[in-house]
Amino acid sequence: FLSPALILGYLGVTGEVNMGQVFFKLGLRVVLPIFIGQILQHFVPPAKEFVKQYKKYFKTAQECCLLFIIYTVFCKTFLQGMEASVGQIFLMIALQFFMLCVVMVLAWTCLRVLFRNEPKLQAMGLFGCTHKTVAMGVPLINAIYESNPMVGLYTLPLLIWHPMQLVIGSFVAPYVPAYVKRREEEISSTVQEEKSADGTTSGGLDETTIQDEMEQGVVEDKTDS
Repeated sequence: FLSPALILGYLGVTGEVNMGQVFFKLGLRVVLPIFIGQILQHFVPPAKEFVKQYKKYFKTAQECCLLFIIYTVFCKTFLQGMEASVGQIFLMIALQFFMLCVVMVLAWTCLRVLFRNEPKLQAMGLFGCTHKTVAMGVPLINAIYESNPMVGLYTLPLLIWHPMQLVIGSFVAPYVPAYVKRREEEISSTVQEEKSADGTTSGGLDETTIQDEMEQGVVEDKTDS
């Protein structure tokens, strides 16, 4: 619910949008379905089993509904005309690619520093920190700019960002698991070396103590003699 206020603040069109209606639409289109889904999942076991059994069909239906929403949005935009040129669209694509790369590098660097010994968390954060979902973004933009003729143009960056994540993710995917495996082996090796060092130190102390006790016993025997 912070996103509408941020978007309106960045674009400077707060006077054209009724925030009350925006929040009502978001609650009706996003929050209410999630709330009903959580109730069915936790309190209606037959519904949970039914969805699990036909999960792939539900996923296909979800994708078709989302595709239909995007299609109608762009139909409306092109019907009423679009002010952006082809060059501006390609410039936006280049800027998004640059921004995504910068954010991923920044996220990776911060995660390496903050979670040094948790490589799996680093790998998850690399993709999670930059993830933008179309299923949430499109209803959000439609709720804010439903009557705006440029709603398709406002949706376009999200539609480009999402597949760009898939392309870059596919490129780095082979390297991330290899890094996680190598880093886990390094951490495991370091832990084993520390344990071995502690064991050696403890063993050395025990032997020294035993030797001192033996020498003290010899001295006491000689004194008694």
